[in-house]
Amino acid sequence: MKHFFILLYQICIWLPVFFTVTVLTALTVTIGCFFGGERFFSYYPGMWWSKIVCIITFCPIKVKGKENLDKNQSYIFVANHQGIYDIFLIYGYLNVPIKWMMKQSLRKLPFVGRACEMAGFIFVDNSSPKAIVRTIQDAEQKLKKGASIAIFPEGSRTLTGKMGKFKKGAYQMAIDLKLPIVPVTINGSYRVMPRNVYFIHPHPMELLIHPPISTKDLISDNIRDTALNIQQLIEKSRTEIESGLWEEYK
Repeated sequence: MKHFFILLYQICIWLPVFFTVTVLTALTVTIGCFFGGERFFSYYPGMWWSKIVCIITFCPIKVKGKENLDKNQSYIFVANHQGIYDIFLIYGYLNVPIKWMMKQSLRKLPFVGRACEMAGFIFVDNSSPKAIVRTIQDAEQKLKKGASIAIFPEGSRTLTGKMGKFKKGAYQMAIDLKLPIVPVTINGSYRVMPRNVYFIHPHPMELLIHPPISTKDLISDNIRDTALNIQQLIEKSRTEIESGLWEEYK
């Protein structure tokens, strides 16, 4: 009976509210950025949108580690990817303006794709080696202008709740630009809406922000040393993220 009422609520209330708020947010971002307000409109409407989505899902949220961040510093945030609600957790509760690195296919989403483009988000193009280089260069330009970037180094949502293999792109950028890596642990979103599931299940969620990891001393003229530094950085951040996971996700 409980699941029936959750389903009824999602169809009759959650979906209409989510659709309306998403379209309004996308239009606000698109118009605001078009008139030169990217610094404000690329972040705050999305932050409020994310919080509204979490509120109407009835998910209690706990955030730890905000004191580890300096609002005047750019970071590369790396987080485990449990489910679709990871986006709402980071965008709504990280409390730092960020740019997202997103799949190229998301550019085609009505309203949302255009809003993300106007907000200066980075679309990952894996169609060719040259396209990948352009994607990295685009991300680096955004970071040089003082933005922070949020990346899921697993690349896609987990199927089991446990972490998968981390890719090196975020870490290469961090070392090249001498920017700190901030590991972020996400708990609970796998229960709310995991991959290949289309109905929400209210559940507590947690966002744990770990201390930044410096990359200033990791650049080397030796390609082999750089590769080793990247691997060590991946392992260190992964260990940090895993240390904050609930037992069921370790």
